[in-house]
Amino acid sequence: MSPPSRSLTEIDVLWITAGLGCDGDTISMTAATQPSIEDLILGALPGVPRMNLHNPFLSRENGDEFMERFRHAAEGGSNPFILVIEGSIPDEKNKAEGYWAGFGTDKVTGQPILTCDWIDRLAPRAWAVVASGTCAAYGGVHAMAGNPTGCMGLMDYLGWKWKSAAGVPIVNVPGCPVLPDNMTGTLLYLLYQIVGLAPPIPLDEVGRPTWLFGETVHEGCDRGGYYEQGSFAATYGGKECIVKLGCWGPVVNCNVGKRGWMEGIGGCPNVGGICIGCTMPGFPDKFMPFMNQPPGSLLSSNAIMTYGRAIQALRRFTQASMNKEPEWRRRVPG
Repeated sequence: MSPPSRSLTEIDVLWITAGLGCDGDTISMTAATQPSIEDLILGALPGVPRMNLHNPFLSRENGDEFMERFRHAAEGGSNPFILVIEGSIPDEKNKAEGYWAGFGTDKVTGQPILTCDWIDRLAPRAWAVVASGTCAAYGGVHAMAGNPTGCMGLMDYLGWKWKSAAGVPIVNVPGCPVLPDNMTGTLLYLLYQIVGLAPPIPLDEVGRPTWLFGETVHEGCDRGGYYEQGSFAATYGGKECIVKLGCWGPVVNCNVGKRGWMEGIGGCPNVGGICIGCTMPGFPDKFMPFMNQPPGSLLSSNAIMTYGRAIQALRRFTQASMNKEPEWRRRVPG
């Protein structure tokens, strides 16, 4: 594959939503603002190629006209391009007949083309492959124990050490659904990288962009101060820390507490919702039942309550002192 070129003015993004999913990641991305999907499509950002988005939910084309771009790329006629997969990848070999997921139809036979076949055809030709949402990244809800599809994440399907022809590892942007700006921000980074204006995208050991998933929900949560002083909400609607209500924020890698959901507003703990770990490879199996207090937090929260009471008392004493003006500022009666 040819090296990145700053003369590249546009690039195709082929987005397949035909995994086992709900189109929630596509819908979520329409709420992005930093950058917005419109910024990427219209080429509003200097220095990066304009993104030609081919997504079955958002494209104007449909039917054979829409599928033509995917067929063209599979035959080697569209280079470079970024492949985005949404939804978990089923095991099409675990049954005697039928299929789990398909995308378009074969022009000769008229039969559905399996989603797995599209991945097999397109991934080796893509400049980069991105998994949008937890289902595509790690299997998600559909990959729960006992599911009949045998579905998995893209890394399990292609291999955890898989790299594109350009040497780019699989990029996972998890979330159920994906946080809007996390998805568009990752695409923007790749656009900068492909024209040589950014170094290789930094990823953690499970393929997530490190600047987005390098900290826990707890580390960016507005309720973190309440945890530190041992103040826990007993019912929903309180302002205190919600760990005792089932929040997994202290161990879950996600930036929703800091970033909010849209334009800095919203996000699970910011609006009183517990974190259920949807950005983690172990979701959902390892986080259920969701409303129970995480076992690991029992010891830490009990310990912090003793420490927190002492700290609160000391702080109230200091606060009372700091809420008084210095004596020398007061007017002396004449």
